[in-house]
Amino acid sequence: MSPAPVATDGQSGRTPLVDPQRLAVGFASILRRAGLAVPVGSLALFVDSLDAVGLEDRDRVYWAGRAALIHRPEDAGLYDRAFDQFWTGAPPPRSVLPHVAPVVLEVPAEDAAPPEGVAPDGDGDLEVVRYSPVEILRHKDFAAYTQSDFDEAHRLLHRLRLAAPGQRSRRLEPAPGRRSGQPDLRRTVRRALRTGGEAIELSRRAPGRRLRRLVLLCDVSGSMEPYSRALLRFAHAATLARGRVEVFALGTRLTRLSRHLRSRDPDAALAGAAGAVPDWSGGTRLGEGLREFNDEWGVRGLARGGVVVILSDGWDRGAPDALAEQMARLHRVAHQVVWVNPLKAAPGYAPLARGMAAALPWVDDFVEGHSLAALEALADVIAGPPHRPSRRAAGGQLA
Repeated sequence: MSPAPVATDGQSGRTPLVDPQRLAVGFASILRRAGLAVPVGSLALFVDSLDAVGLEDRDRVYWAGRAALIHRPEDAGLYDRAFDQFWTGAPPPRSVLPHVAPVVLEVPAEDAAPPEGVAPDGDGDLEVVRYSPVEILRHKDFAAYTQSDFDEAHRLLHRLRLAAPGQRSRRLEPAPGRRSGQPDLRRTVRRALRTGGEAIELSRRAPGRRLRRLVLLCDVSGSMEPYSRALLRFAHAATLARGRVEVFALGTRLTRLSRHLRSRDPDAALAGAAGAVPDWSGGTRLGEGLREFNDEWGVRGLARGGVVVILSDGWDRGAPDALAEQMARLHRVAHQVVWVNPLKAAPGYAPLARGMAAALPWVDDFVEGHSLAALEALADVIAGPPHRPSRRAAGGQLA
């Protein structure tokens, strides 16, 4: 392997940088400037790898860095160029030297005092950079979550204000104005008793408002395995946060999960839901599942005038025409139909799957669902007014 980069102190000449941790930080700086994301955990893994393989063999250092720092195949070429720049033995650019000299130590922003051994004014070999783990977690893909991430995410999900637009109720309530609504004779007489039987003011009543029902249909097939757990946690938080919530699992059959998700213990709720679904991580028949929902639950009342949210990647083993027919039935009775697809956040994504393409003409809002930030945006979509697309009578195509 070629000699490692060297730095000059101006007096003693060229002194080799032999500290693996310092070299790892310098190489990570090159990668970040090239546009690659290098998380702190990957950098720590690279430092451990250098301690294990040493700095003498070029190939070992190359593959240690590639295994620890590269997470996407398309970044391999950029990594190779940065590796050649940093590890060829030539001094790195002068602009890089001041940035690679300190060892960066990241600590949570909630910690008021710096770690032990770190000067409060930032002097010394350690440079303290504070970060927010909550902000990082908001944009992290659910497929990359750990168990601790899921626990923290469930706590954050309970902070969501998950509302839905109100709807006109048949129940009459006191009208705020003096001229709106119909006369309320009973209330007028009761108020007249306070003034010696004189009806000084005529009370009125008008139809009130009530919360629209929220229905969540969660795809639990094998293709949704990286996201089903997080989306069910979202459904559990929604069930506890507001009334009139119904949750169903969509796979090769339809399973109602509302009763299981009413438990306040998140682990017990998810365990009960998983135990109630016989086809977890199996195939997907979205058309058949929606037909069963429409026949047994939706058209008869649950979806009528409510907000229906389908959480699925759109992969369907059934016929696209059957799915389009059931989506059209659902759209006719629901107040708003929202489709949440975790794959929508991928660069270059297009709804080319047969099921997704068949369902889109009957969807009011098509949103992402791969992270906490995406679910926060979903909560805003549910609470806001629907944006119904104009549809042609034949075929139901988007205008």
